[in-house]
Formats: sequence, C-alpha cells, structure tokens
Amino acid sequence: MKKFLLGTVGLVALGLAAPASAADLAARPYRAAPPPMLAAVYDWSGFYIGANGGWGSSRKCWDAVTAAGVFVVSNGCHDATGGTAGGQIGYRWQAGTWVFGLEGQGNWADFRGSSTSLFFPGPGFTNTSKIDAFGLFTGQIGMAWNNVLLYVKGGGAVTGDRFTVNTTLGNAVVATAQDQTRWGGTVGAGLEFGFAPGWSAGVEYDHLFMQDKTISFTPLVGPVFSDRIRQDVDLVTVRVNYRWGGPVVGRY
Repeated sequence: MKKFLLGTVGLVALGLAAPASAADLAARPYRAAPPPMLAAVYDWSGFYIGANGGWGSSRKCWDAVTAAGVFVVSNGCHDATGGTAGGQIGYRWQAGTWVFGLEGQGNWADFRGSSTSLFFPGPGFTNTSKIDAFGLFTGQIGMAWNNVLLYVKGGGAVTGDRFTVNTTLGNAVVATAQDQTRWGGTVGAGLEFGFAPGWSAGVEYDHLFMQDKTISFTPLVGPVFSDRIRQDVDLVTVRVNYRWGGPVVGRY
C-alpha cells in the first residue's frame, strides 16, 4: 500500500512539472521579413548644361546666276571642313523609359573649303567658303535603359557664312560678299551614358538642311555678279553634360 501511494504521488508530481517546464522554455524570437530590394534607377529629368567638340563638313555648290536669279552656269562644288567647339543647355523630363527634352546649342566653327571657279574665263580663281558659327534649337525624344539614353532630335538651325573669290596663286581676295546668316532645319541622333550622379557623356550626329541663297559679290575690278549657293552640313560631336534635379532614385 505504501509503494502504491508513493507511485501515485510521483506520477502527480511529474504531471505538474511537465507544464511548468514547457512554460519555462523561451519563445522563438520573431524576425521580420527583409524589406524588398531597391533598384538604383538613373533619372534623366532636370536641367543640364554642357560642352561639346568635334568635326563638321559643309557641302557647298555654287551656280552663277543673273541679277534676276536666272541660272547661267554651274560654278563648282566643294566641301568646307574643320573643327568645332561650343556648349549646350537644355531640360529633360522622364516618363517611364521615355525621355523628352528641349535644347539650345551654340558653337564656334572653322569649316573651310574651296574649288576652282568655273565662271571666270581665265585660270587661277577659286570659290572659297567658310562657316564660323552655328546654332541649333531642337526637341528630343529618347528611350532610356537606366543610365544609357538613346535619342533622336530635330528642329531649327542657323549658320554664319562667309564667301569670297580668291586667286589660286597667293590666295588674294578678288571679290567679296557680305557675311551671311542662314536659317534651316536639322535632324540628328545621339547616345549618352550617365557615368556619375549628375554627369553624362555621349556622342551625337546632326545633319543641317540649310536654305539656298543668292549672294552678290563685289569684285575689286568689274561689275557685281551673283551666285546661288546651296549648302548642307554634317556634324559629329562628343558631349559632356552636368544635370541637376535628382539623378538617382530608388524604385521597388
């Protein structure tokens, strides 16, 4: 009987101890789920200012015409080529992967060229051309892949032109025209890469469609004569821009 009582008391003691031991165990710590990763996305929105430099070529064809503008004879063609440097300022805004923008650009240029004049009967005369400045006023539309932007552009263009007739020997000026300002249109495309917050670099090609214009030349000796001069311009430039207005943002 004593053994039975002792056994019963032992079982009861074990039953009471078990819940207490389970209660004494520490609860497993709660760990919050990690936050979703933020992807760094380059934002092309904002104002920017920059510099550019490169090379240009202008194709010019001269036609001798009467004072009334009637064609007389072709006077030859040549390419005026050389270097250019300048700056640009603009604004872009980004909607998803699409990027839209407006830009103004002004450049100094030294595009020079000449060809033999076919108008003068005697040998030794050349038609000489020079572009010493140009400006572009364009709109842009592009597609962005994070910090890489591919865009096309189009708008208006203006060039500063100078034309003379020179001697082949000694390059002396024998006939001059007033400096000309020409207006036309431009289309182009570019590829730009954002290499640091706010900074980007790229390369751009532009073609300028400039108006034909009749130019009156005043020779040192003899009567005034006229040429209708057609021209277009091709440009390849390297550009560096600094932009302000939140270059990098996080998106889920």
